[in-house]
Amino acid sequence: MDELTRWRRAVVAWAAGGAGAGTAAATARELAGGQVRTIVLVEGSSDQVALEALATRHGRDLGAEGVAVVPLGGATNIGHFLDVCGPPGLGLPLAGLCDVGEERHFRRHLERVGLGSGLTHAGLEALGFHVCVADLEDELIRALGAGTVQEVIEAQGEWRPFQTFRNQPAQRERPVEHQLRRFMGTHSGRKALYAQSLVAHLDLERVPRPLERLLEHV
Repeated sequence: MDELTRWRRAVVAWAAGGAGAGTAAATARELAGGQVRTIVLVEGSSDQVALEALATRHGRDLGAEGVAVVPLGGATNIGHFLDVCGPPGLGLPLAGLCDVGEERHFRRHLERVGLGSGLTHAGLEALGFHVCVADLEDELIRALGAGTVQEVIEAQGEWRPFQTFRNQPAQRERPVEHQLRRFMGTHSGRKALYAQSLVAHLDLERVPRPLERLLEHV
């Protein structure tokens, strides 16, 4: 296990609290020294995969640059991770990515730890925190177009499961873009799988704005 992975696991354990939090905090502080210069807080593993894949397409290795992308395991955990990674804890520079529905959680806790007051959408972006319209899958589907996304699904060997999903009564009348987005969330690990694949197919002139701006920030 490399040191960045060990550090990320220690941060997650620290944020979770409990009996092992003190040991995890000591490990995170020790490993952060000289290894981590910026922490990017994202809602889940698919966001991490997408950002790191896009960085690779630009010839960048975020880990080697000291940029640690940390999945929160859900947006409502942002407060715990800001306590650990922000001014109350490690005090390292922060950035992040969230869905529009979770923006309020990010804004409230950023203000609570002293990283702004009366934050607006533009204020969040100035801090390096960017917001997806709906969610990351929605952003990628709109950037690529439904036709290309369906080609990616077929290339992954999931065309038949997708067609079965589309024919469910609850899905039949919905736009294909909505069906694609919901399909990606139907099984554990599927969002991360398609985050990787869809970013690989992106025209670099049509990268979703939140991803593009976040990568530029870090």
